Amino acid sequence: MERAERAERILRAAEELLLAWGYGRVTIDEIARRAKVGKGTVYLHWRTKDALLLAVVLKVQSRGRHRQLARMRADPLEVLPSRVVSGLFRDFLGEPALRAVHTGDSDTLGRLNDTAKQEFAELMAHSDRTLCRHLEVLRAHGLVRADTDVRHQRYTLLALATGFVTSEALHGDRAPESPEVRAGLLARAVHCALETPDSAGRHDAAAAAAPDVIALYEELTELSEQEMDRQLRR
Repeated sequence: MERAERAERILRAAEELLLAWGYGRVTIDEIARRAKVGKGTVYLHWRTKDALLLAVVLKVQSRGRHRQLARMRADPLEVLPSRVVSGLFRDFLGEPALRAVHTGDSDTLGRLNDTAKQEFAELMAHSDRTLCRHLEVLRAHGLVRADTDVRHQRYTLLALATGFVTSEALHGDRAPESPEVRAGLLARAVHCALETPDSAGRHDAAAAAAPDVIALYEELTELSEQEMDRQLRR
């Protein structure tokens, strides 16, 4: 078995067990058994359980970024903040691993959430800068309002998205049944808060902005994958 294929198999097994059992119950022995490799083989790739499970968190986030990039490449209007959060929220609703990562689910992630904040501090800071730069590009093309500090717009965007994510745990029983409706409500809130009134109809402006925005998220995805490699045999 090729080394990369074996590592991917171990990551899949670790993700399945993390979601099924939570951080506290997952062991390297069980991951090796699920992946059909020896325990020592797991340690050939990751020195510790935490390093392996941190790689799982990065893998989950990377899948989300790749889907986001695919949407942007397919339709330039997907660079609009309202469309970005709508797509990410639908991903969140449809994938248990993303829900655990983005809600900091303590039953699933245990202490891993705090460890991730320490280990990935630089990556998280770069993600914040990417979002600010994304908004700046859209402001330059007249797609996002320019009457508010871009840092305040970043905060507003994150606060709205976090509110909808948190609401799924707190008020999910009172939410509209359709994920599409819930994602649409979030998109409308973001559009009203940040975007120019005619942004959804300005395909040419979005097409002009898209290459710069896509490049920003390609760089962030690459940095994330480099961090995943760094977790190997730490």
